[in-house]
Amino acid sequence: MPVPLQAFYSDCFVLPLPEHHRFPIDKYRLTRERLGAMLPADRILFCVPPAASDEDILRAHSEEYLEQVKAGDLSKVEQRRIGFPWSPEMVERSRRSTGATQQAARQAMLDGVAVNLAGGTHHAFADHGQGYCVFNDVAVAIRTLQHEGLIRKAAVIDCDVHQGNGTASIFKNDPTVFTCSLHGANNFPFTKCDGDLDIPLPDGTEDEAYLKVLAEVLDNEVSWKNIDMVFYLAGADPYEGDRLGKLKLTLQGLRMRDDLVARACLTHRKPLVTAMAGGYAKNIADIVNIHTTTVLTVMQCLGRSDY
Repeated sequence: MPVPLQAFYSDCFVLPLPEHHRFPIDKYRLTRERLGAMLPADRILFCVPPAASDEDILRAHSEEYLEQVKAGDLSKVEQRRIGFPWSPEMVERSRRSTGATQQAARQAMLDGVAVNLAGGTHHAFADHGQGYCVFNDVAVAIRTLQHEGLIRKAAVIDCDVHQGNGTASIFKNDPTVFTCSLHGANNFPFTKCDGDLDIPLPDGTEDEAYLKVLAEVLDNEVSWKNIDMVFYLAGADPYEGDRLGKLKLTLQGLRMRDDLVARACLTHRKPLVTAMAGGYAKNIADIVNIHTTTVLTVMQCLGRSDY
């Protein structure tokens, strides 16, 4: 009988934002509440994660940057680059979201799958934040699990519409981490960082072309035998109704994308950690629907304990 999916959340640590800020911060709480209304407690277990410690964060970030974030010494330019005004609550929320991916990774080692109902902060570099990303949760989690001897090699399958430049930079020339990013060619960040496999897609890419490329990646580019864990960034922003994306995936196409990744991990018996990443549709209900469907799709394929 499948064990309940452990879903780690940090929306209870409120990030104060100015009125009319364009980051849809409520999507995390609304996704958790919708899943809670749809699923009984024996199917999903919501967990508040511990905050990532300084020691954890320093495995992927510079000491100077961490101290700047902690002390509020980020300049106005640096805060604009991140996209959030500094506050103690921003620091705590970022630590908790990073801790959520760490805990999800540890849980996935036991159950085969776990999710962070936020995370996917792939624009955070070792020495600075960017694009609504303060700490790089996936990078911290990988480095922590490697340090603890739980994994040796990880794969990052990044399906956010924006290239995972921070993740690519942190793991550049590191043979223990395979980074793959499927993203819009003509979208932020406008200066990309080379990962192991970058697939820039033209504006207007639709379901069929996107899914064909992703299937080829999963079939032919991922060295399944050599990896111990997959981190999947399930961005909602390739959606045709996204304000900041330029691709044209439908809701059904996004569900099929999630299914491809989850089934590949199931077939190759690799633990899967899923983070929600970006989503900026004009109607926040669309973002919540996409994130909820991701969790349900992952549960359907991997919600079991026979790893």
